[in-house]
Amino acid sequence: MVDMYISIDDTDTIDSRGTGELAELLAKGLEANGWGITGKVTRHQLFVHPDIPYTSHNSSMCFPLDDVDEHNLDNIIAYSENFLKQESAAGSDPGLCIANVDNANVANNIERLIEFGKLAKKYVLQKGDAYSLAAELDIHLSEHGGTGQGVIGALAGIGLRLSGNDGRYKGKYKLANTEKYYSVADICRETGIDIVRVEDGDCLPLEDKVYIDQPIKTVLLNGKETLLVMIADGVDDELTNKNAWVVVPKQRLKKY
Repeated sequence: MVDMYISIDDTDTIDSRGTGELAELLAKGLEANGWGITGKVTRHQLFVHPDIPYTSHNSSMCFPLDDVDEHNLDNIIAYSENFLKQESAAGSDPGLCIANVDNANVANNIERLIEFGKLAKKYVLQKGDAYSLAAELDIHLSEHGGTGQGVIGALAGIGLRLSGNDGRYKGKYKLANTEKYYSVADICRETGIDIVRVEDGDCLPLEDKVYIDQPIKTVLLNGKETLLVMIADGVDDELTNKNAWVVVPKQRLKKY
């Protein structure tokens, strides 16, 4: 059994379903076919530049597919390609990347993939750059309409996800009860989030309370799904009457 990452980019137009929604649908389809166990989708922000066509934010989407029987690799590729051909919006430039991270060529060159992802956040890259690296590392990379420019973001998405320190998880969590002060232990148990930590890097103890009055978003840091918090003036802890922990505003998460 092997573990894989799948990334897609440039599947949408301004009036269509977003790439994140398609990534979730693709993940569900692969798992429904019994080809592996999928994980959560992350969004990776790429370079915004006039020479790069994009719908609204130029971001790619990536998710893991674990416990894959190698005999199903061709089925997974074929299914994913057909999915993009059928579900991508007319006028989009879809790209698909599938990387078997247990393949020696990939496993021994993780840093090169990460560097490609980092470059795609800062510079205008070319399709040839992406295809050359993918071919060298035995990574599936394919385009499925339009200019196929999405192959750049698709490969970059794999690298950025593998870095463990880039991306926001798709969707939000809405905690079930009506309380506004939640312990870290309750937050993690109810949502499956790995850790709650301050922006400067300190993890909160499980007994600490966080004031939450809206759905929350998470980021990928140190390989873990992370809820970022900060101390807020004007919001008091219900027990200590000191300034309370609150969730970092969504605007502040744009750098991840």
